[in-house]
Amino acid sequence: MKLIVGLGNPGKEYEKTRHNVGFMTMDILSEMLGVSINSEKFKGQYVKFKYKGEDVILLKPMTYMNNSGESVIQVMKFYKIDVKDLLVVYDDMDMPTGKLRLRQSGSAGGHNGVKSIIAHVGTQSFARIRVGIDKHPRIPVVDYVLGRFSKDEQPLIESGIENAVKAIELFLDKDFVAAMNAYN
Repeated sequence: MKLIVGLGNPGKEYEKTRHNVGFMTMDILSEMLGVSINSEKFKGQYVKFKYKGEDVILLKPMTYMNNSGESVIQVMKFYKIDVKDLLVVYDDMDMPTGKLRLRQSGSAGGHNGVKSIIAHVGTQSFARIRVGIDKHPRIPVVDYVLGRFSKDEQPLIESGIENAVKAIELFLDKDFVAAMNAYN
């Protein structure tokens, strides 16, 4: 069983903000797979379905970013999901808008959602797809990540999310190494 988590913040005011790239990716992925993330449990919204014979869960934690690990660990414990089958998608300010970086492990890199997941699952060794959102030298970090993409950034982030979805598909069809080789 695979658990694919997109990080973000719940609520209309956070929709389409830079920090919600993980949620946006889950929305596009679920649409492409013909499933709806509409069940509520485990402090999140999720859907469980079969993909080519394997159980897959798509999860959007509703705990707010800084407590994402609370939702992730509940799903992992309930379904007895091994950390090797966890994939997390989230935003990264240290990369240009729309650029992807796939890694099999690593530190939180200052990302509070990932920090929470590491604290709850007890390891940094889980697959992740980081989607670049860039940063602005004169806009405070909190204001920037909770802001929306500009008109110029829109095609870049749409392309990045599309590539993240394709990378997840490759992860499901083959494995994470194949996804890293194709999208890093």
